[in-house]
Amino acid sequence: KTSLVHHGGKGVLAGLPDPFIATRYHSLAVDPSTVPAELEVTGTTESGVIMAIRHRTLAVEGVQFHPESVLTEGGHRMLANWLEACGDSEAVARSAGLAPVVARATQP
Repeated sequence: KTSLVHHGGKGVLAGLPDPFIATRYHSLAVDPSTVPAELEVTGTTESGVIMAIRHRTLAVEGVQFHPESVLTEGGHRMLANWLEACGDSEAVARSAGLAPVVARATQP
């Protein structure tokens, strides 16, 4: 299943189109009423399902979709944003122009 994720471009979602397509393989979701004050919701579906969240002061983020999936738009950029936050200052530049490669079986 894919969903459009709306966001404000923070953290791992920086530089992505708003909205972007994300791949979901499950129906798990955070109940918005349980989100503590130290966390902020950074991405939601059109229906309000929380798809991304981050700590307000610590470098802790989470997404409720699969950035590595070939169906997720901007997955390479999300992973590069995370690598950059971990200290790899060249990660975002290396991710420019990358797209998933889907191999086809060759015909005999």
